[in-house]
Amino acid sequence: MDTQKTKEPQYQVIVEAATKRGVETFGLRSSESWHEDPKHLVFRLARYKFVAKMFSGRKHVLEVGCGDAFGTRIVQAEVGKLTGIDFDPVFIDDVNARMVDRWKFDAKVHDMLDGPVLGEFDGVYALDVLEHIDPAQEKLFLKNSFAPLGRDGAGIIGLPSLESQPYASPQSKAGHVNCKSAPELKKLMQEYFHNVFVFSMNDEVVHTGFHKMANYVFAIGAGRRD
Repeated sequence: MDTQKTKEPQYQVIVEAATKRGVETFGLRSSESWHEDPKHLVFRLARYKFVAKMFSGRKHVLEVGCGDAFGTRIVQAEVGKLTGIDFDPVFIDDVNARMVDRWKFDAKVHDMLDGPVLGEFDGVYALDVLEHIDPAQEKLFLKNSFAPLGRDGAGIIGLPSLESQPYASPQSKAGHVNCKSAPELKKLMQEYFHNVFVFSMNDEVVHTGFHKMANYVFAIGAGRRD
């Protein structure tokens, strides 16, 4: 490949980079999305971008349920340090196998239902996770997730809206046992934070529009309760 020359010289750096460090690969989940429904990958990365901008400047952020962590570096680019956890070793093994020096972060197996993550964080987020948690265990999950947050910490939860479920794919529905409407999510988050701000999302666009027409909802919590 290093003998190839691009017709426009400004693009030669692309060939040189591929020759030097190879071409990066998708993660397990992102690869499947790219194959089956490419646009869905855009939607997922947009969720990470929203978190990245909300947490910009944070010192140490925890991602709960990172999966293949394909979008994680979007948040990494905006924060000082990031730790990712997932309860499934298959995903963590995949993450660590694809880790590159420039974007290294701690990725480890941890089930949030077993207890909090050790350490101190000023930001915690979980995207597409809460809908997989049994409603009877959601409060334990959130309590443990937010436990390592300092007084000035913030939390973000994002999940498919309850209203979106009639249009969800069979694969999604199989794991979605706890989707919520925006008011339900806000009420739940208010048990852990004094201030909660809710946003709607359609495809890759985050907005403050009518929540019943949103296919995804975010809740941002600030001012942690004791």
